[in-house]
Amino acid sequence: MKAATVRELKIELNNCSQQELVALCLRLSKFKKENKELLTYLLYEASEEDTYIASVQQEITKEFGLINTSSYYYIKKSVRKILRISKKYIRYSGKKETEVEILLHFCSELKKVRPSIKNNRMLTNIYDRQINSITKTIGTLHEDLQYDYELVLDSLV
Repeated sequence: MKAATVRELKIELNNCSQQELVALCLRLSKFKKENKELLTYLLYEASEEDTYIASVQQEITKEFGLINTSSYYYIKKSVRKILRISKKYIRYSGKKETEVEILLHFCSELKKVRPSIKNNRMLTNIYDRQINSITKTIGTLHEDLQYDYELVLDSLV
């Protein structure tokens, strides 16, 4: 079975009644955890972006606290997992400000990890890539926000 394009789906969804749309959303939420998480974000958390960012930052901090620091191998695996989770939450929001704030928090938590990430090339590369990503994203924001985020970014670098 070939999946329909987004345009075709939009046209078809415009032809559905409200009850049919609710039924489709509920059925879609049963198949994947990510679908349910996205629907939860859109319904409950999209209106309060600051609260959403704070909860994501709390989760990132909690995950960094659970890292097994006995070897760099376990640290790398955990950091990649936390980054994957962070990117998922960024995708849900789709807002550049949210992306910058979450990634800044991720980098600040990564910098706190002991033993230091400076002793491992892979962890340093992950950190540098996220800093580059933040820099590119900051460039697309409003000038006032750019200045504020640049100050935070400079304290990390």
